[in-house]
Amino acid sequence: MATRIGIVGVAGRMGRLLVEEVGAAGATLAGGCLRAGGSAAAPEGVTIHPDLAALAAASDVVIDFTNAAAVQANAAALAGAGTPWILGTSGLSAADEAAVARAAERIPVVYAANFSAGVNLVLALAERMGAALPAEAYDAEIVEMHHRQKVDAPSGTAIGMGRAVAKGRDTTLEAVMESGRHGHTGPRKTGAIGFAALRGGQVVGEHTLIFASGTEHIALTHRAFDRRAFATGAVRAAIWAVSRPPALFSMMDVLGMRGSGE
Repeated sequence: MATRIGIVGVAGRMGRLLVEEVGAAGATLAGGCLRAGGSAAAPEGVTIHPDLAALAAASDVVIDFTNAAAVQANAAALAGAGTPWILGTSGLSAADEAAVARAAERIPVVYAANFSAGVNLVLALAERMGAALPAEAYDAEIVEMHHRQKVDAPSGTAIGMGRAVAKGRDTTLEAVMESGRHGHTGPRKTGAIGFAALRGGQVVGEHTLIFASGTEHIALTHRAFDRRAFATGAVRAAIWAVSRPPALFSMMDVLGMRGSGE
């Protein structure tokens, strides 16, 4: 029987791509629900459920790319329904992430900064490079650019890159992160991981990780030209998650790369 996939925020830009990718993957679209306060009309032919609880009851798994403000409520609703959750929302607070972790005690949750296969390969490389290039000799900087409508900075993918480098260096990003430098900041701290966020136009997503020493620079770049890469990966994760036990997973798990990245 085909996996029944529900989509939160089905009328949005990502939601419409997900509708197409569900069909392309041979799964069944269980319908969707609309983002609170949104004005976009639902895609033609898509069943709209009145709320997330109703969508969860009709679905084997739910994909959610809405916004951070809805994460805690969505976590409670999906955990209560026992429905697996694919979460691609960025800009989560510590409280939001705690709510996701609590939900994962009751349902399988795949939470990823980015669902594209290419980005997750980059994250795996970022961790290995962080381990191989010592912080005392190689300064790590992450530069990202997105469309002008993006509301959070640095991006979730940039944060994921930073976490991968920090993990490779046996530390945490929270301990070494430097973001949004301005004014007289003094010299760069040894071991810091720096972030610069650019916004403009309709850039889907560009991320570059730079390791700079006194003798060489190494750059690792990923550019997304079409959001469909994220939708394809999320649907793949949804089909994968249905047969999993309750736990917090990443796209690394879906790709069979656990232990090589996040």
